[in-house]
Amino acid sequence: MITAELPPFFDLKGKVACVTGASSGLGRQAASTLVRAGASVVAVARREDQLHEWSESTDGPTAYVVADLADRAALINIVAAVSEPFGSPDILVNAAGLNTREPADEITAEGWNATLDINLAAPFFLAQAMVPSMRAKGWGRVVNFASLQSHRAFPGGLSYGASKGGVAQMTRAMAEAWSSDGINTNALGPGFFHTELTAAVFNDPERSARNAAQTCIGRNGEVADMDGPLLFFCSDASAYVTGQVLMVDGGFTAK
Repeated sequence: MITAELPPFFDLKGKVACVTGASSGLGRQAASTLVRAGASVVAVARREDQLHEWSESTDGPTAYVVADLADRAALINIVAAVSEPFGSPDILVNAAGLNTREPADEITAEGWNATLDINLAAPFFLAQAMVPSMRAKGWGRVVNFASLQSHRAFPGGLSYGASKGGVAQMTRAMAEAWSSDGINTNALGPGFFHTELTAAVFNDPERSARNAAQTCIGRNGEVADMDGPLLFFCSDASAYVTGQVLMVDGGFTAK
């Protein structure tokens, strides 16, 4: 009889995590999930009131940094601030996102640049700045946030889709660059979850119902549906998994 216990794959005790976009939605859920798994978590976003409320209401080692990730020149300083409370991060979760929903004929240079700065540039340059300390430890996890629009075109989503298509390829390229140093990079591709970013979708009940019907499971996502996939990618459970985009969409992209 085999009686050996399984290793504690999802135990993050002793790990430090940085989660961007953590003031609300999937980013906030990710930050809370990692705290519950034992990690010390530094949340990053622009809204100090919501970051403060999250930190005060979360039972575990937490801190936060108020920052605008669109300011590329400030990213190095942001990484330094993130590293102050608990040390350099072992885990980076890039959950911050922007979707301007501009029709293709109305996309502005300002909207285009803002979308790519938040969705594509910030995840890369934050990871690049954190890689040296992860490499020194021989262990690291980078989790990017892809999208349904990494694979499909939606109305009003040209700039957002371009950025999220880039995230999918960037994830593979990050994995190629850093996995040999013990730094695995993967991406989660959420389906339709009711968050601030998707408020316009859920404010239209008919559209929300159509999206639910498009899934194999028959419903839209709840934020807790992201917990398991996130912990898988952030922990030793995914030791031999890198460069992958896992669609957490209830089978939306399977139909």
